[in-house]
Amino acid sequence: MAEPSVIIAGGGLAGCLVALALYRHRPDLDLMLIEGSDRFGGDHVWSFFDSDLTPAERAFVDDLVVASWPGNRVAFPARQRSLAGSYNSLRSERLDAVIRETLPPASLRLGVPVTRVGPTGVNLADGTILEASCVIDARGAGDMAGLDLGWQKFVGRTYCFARPHGVTLPIIMDATVDQRDGYRFVYCLPFSATEMLVEDTYYADGPALDDHAIGARIAAYVADQGWPAHKTLAEERGVLPVAMGGDVATLWEGADVARLGLRGGFFHPTTGYSLPDAVRNALLLAEQTDMTSAGLCRLFRREAERLWRDRAFYRLLNRMLFRAAEPDRRYRVLEHFYRLDEALIGRFYAGRSTLLDKARILSGRPPVALWRAAAAMTDMKKGRAV
Repeated sequence: MAEPSVIIAGGGLAGCLVALALYRHRPDLDLMLIEGSDRFGGDHVWSFFDSDLTPAERAFVDDLVVASWPGNRVAFPARQRSLAGSYNSLRSERLDAVIRETLPPASLRLGVPVTRVGPTGVNLADGTILEASCVIDARGAGDMAGLDLGWQKFVGRTYCFARPHGVTLPIIMDATVDQRDGYRFVYCLPFSATEMLVEDTYYADGPALDDHAIGARIAAYVADQGWPAHKTLAEERGVLPVAMGGDVATLWEGADVARLGLRGGFFHPTTGYSLPDAVRNALLLAEQTDMTSAGLCRLFRREAERLWRDRAFYRLLNRMLFRAAEPDRRYRVLEHFYRLDEALIGRFYAGRSTLLDKARILSGRPPVALWRAAAAMTDMKKGRAV
């Protein structure tokens, strides 16, 4: 293969979506997608509401979606609710298969990590140096010390049940469980009548995960629901950032190539989810005429900074969640939020809350102490921008 026009370092969600967008929309470019592990996408499930994406964005990921449901459910100690609106999931196995089926084998490189990224090429762990006129860095989260963060962390198990489990809609949040290590809830995705992901999730102050203890809690939850005998098909774990303050520009210090995904700060401040941003960025990149490292670096740094400004409201809410509520009472903030209408909730998850939405979210008596809520709303922790 001739020297590629574009090298994409990192074969996770962001890198794979860029590769698919370029292959489909820019056949004039030769590209190479490099992933250090033995398959693309890792071991993950990514989910989104239909309202998170435009019709064109939804069409772009259509062949990656493995399951869709017509609604979802949430449960809190004082509120249970079913909501309409399609909810969809991708799985890493499908992403890996589509990448391998779509891109030429010569465009794919697995099993050798990228050790250095520069505007004219990359270095690999085996000593190989690859050159290109455009390099994109999508290797996952980098140094986030410049951000004020909490964490959404989880362990999930996909089970195969001996008989139908009876769950028909995703359970987005079951917060009726014992609250510990911050705000805890269980998340369930029924992929079929006998297969389901059960995930134990925490909005916590620290990123540490005790896989053994959380695994025991998942097993106890499954037993408490009275679900049938089962075996484990897969297990995943993750730690996502929840942004409360800081400056996204710190993620771009010294950058001379575009940084996508968590590395560039492209994630919803409250959920930590990066799929909608990854889809939009992939399609935006494929539209560019300046396909140089410098040009794309400027473009996506501006985009990261624009989104950071636009999403300040969500960081404010995160400060209320983490700093105005005691850890075992944080669920009340979400319980209070789910009193609102479905369209507003949809815009919140899509990161498109209107001014009226923001006013309605903050209206009424807050589910935390008033003085702590006021302090959280004006918090400038360690003097950093919010």
